[in-house]
Amino acid sequence: MASSPAFKRFIRSASNSDRRVATDEMPAQDERTSLLNGNINTSGENTWRSVFAKSSTPGDQSENPLVRYPATVFTITKITLFSNYVNVLLVFVPLGIFAGASGWDPVTVFALNFFAIMPLAAVLSFATEEISMKLGQTLGGLMNATFGNAVELIVCIVALRNGEIRIVQSSMLGSILSNVLLVLGCCFVAGGIHNTRTGTVQGIEQTFNSTAAGTMSSLLILASASLIIPATLYTVIAGSSANTEDTMLLLSRGTAIILLILYVLYLAFQLRTHANLFNAEHEAGTEMDDEEHDPEEPQMSPWAATIVLIITTLAVAVCADYLVDSIDALVAKVHVSKTFVGLILLPIVGNAAEHVTAIVVALKDKMDLAMGVAVGSSMQIALLVTPFLVVLGWIIGQPMTLHFETFETVVFFLSVLVVSYVIADGKSNYLEGAMLLGLYFIIALAFLVYPDDATNVPEGIKLASLFRVLGGTSNQAPLRLRSDSTRDGVKDSLKAPLFSLMRNTNTLAMRNAQTCPRAPPLRSGG
Repeated sequence: MASSPAFKRFIRSASNSDRRVATDEMPAQDERTSLLNGNINTSGENTWRSVFAKSSTPGDQSENPLVRYPATVFTITKITLFSNYVNVLLVFVPLGIFAGASGWDPVTVFALNFFAIMPLAAVLSFATEEISMKLGQTLGGLMNATFGNAVELIVCIVALRNGEIRIVQSSMLGSILSNVLLVLGCCFVAGGIHNTRTGTVQGIEQTFNSTAAGTMSSLLILASASLIIPATLYTVIAGSSANTEDTMLLLSRGTAIILLILYVLYLAFQLRTHANLFNAEHEAGTEMDDEEHDPEEPQMSPWAATIVLIITTLAVAVCADYLVDSIDALVAKVHVSKTFVGLILLPIVGNAAEHVTAIVVALKDKMDLAMGVAVGSSMQIALLVTPFLVVLGWIIGQPMTLHFETFETVVFFLSVLVVSYVIADGKSNYLEGAMLLGLYFIIALAFLVYPDDATNVPEGIKLASLFRVLGGTSNQAPLRLRSDSTRDGVKDSLKAPLFSLMRNTNTLAMRNAQTCPRAPPLRSGG
């Protein structure tokens, strides 16, 4: 849900221009009196318009506090409700809370709270923006970075408190994949089709700041390495005398601290020392410069925005609590895995509002801003939110680690690798967007059929099954450990397929030696 300061400025300038257009198109107030012209309805229409005007309410400047306070609250409510089109879904907030408190069907509770959190995420982002505009560029950017993924963080904190480690891990991974594949792919497709041609017959590509995109993709590759190393180490020490869980916790907590330090350095790099590399206006034309240099004024006071932020955060926490509590019953009733719920469904909750806005920005050919939303948010989740949850689990006594399943780690690494190649040249088109969307839907389909009990299979057994396939013994029964098996059982289960692989390899080498003609000896001299 995070977005760059340039993205915020663009959205605000667009909304200000819309208000200016609406003001220009509004007919002038009729100064004729009803006594002379018989226009009785004019006064009523003006009163109705002034009551439901976005930025003011009759009485909000009154000296009487009994009139001023309710009018001010009503004004703040209108400003908040009109801040985003997705806020029409706020009707699901009381329904979701009531359904969860009344013990309705888990599927209904999940669905209502699912749609309730979407507009709450948009309101949370709006309140954060209002506060950050009063804090200056550095503190404002830091606040946007901190609260950028607040909804995902709240949902994962609730799940972590309940011991749903798999939900937390899959939700973090899903948020990253959703941003770099789904959102970025939609931006490339929408922007590429809408801006595919100019006045000539030649097709064109959209461009963006490849330096900033490359920096963020490099950090994503680093984050993927931080997941590959624990998964690989777990495979290595699974059959040793080391305490696997303690080793994974120690490695994950140390890695999390390092990633948090790197994120702080990245913030200093982005907001202070090399801010020019991340400013979209350096890559855009004069029209963008004119829009972004318009004076920005908050629509509400910092105290009002803080109150909205607190109320929205509490509402998100309540809805997230009911959402997470209904997952187990939902999985049992709908027959989908927890991994699919966390990796595909939950990321949609916190990012839907800004995902739509990012696509609109791409249609306007502002690809730097779209990249800041998609890749920047993914990098933030990988370097800030996920390590923070590991440290938080350490504090509250939950064994949250960076050891993801092998399949999830491979999927994450391949996705980051593909995205890094796609954005390396600083250009995009609809074909590249279709590639990213295709990869995302393939991953979604894979996790739809991915069983939860696959996470209980030891890594040694997974490697043994792989060696069996490579060794040509895949027709044997699948390897399973007895409930009382030890590390010696894992070693024994690996011996047969390893020996089979070595035997088949030697046999193949001997056959090649017999069938291939021997090279003639080298002749000395002339």
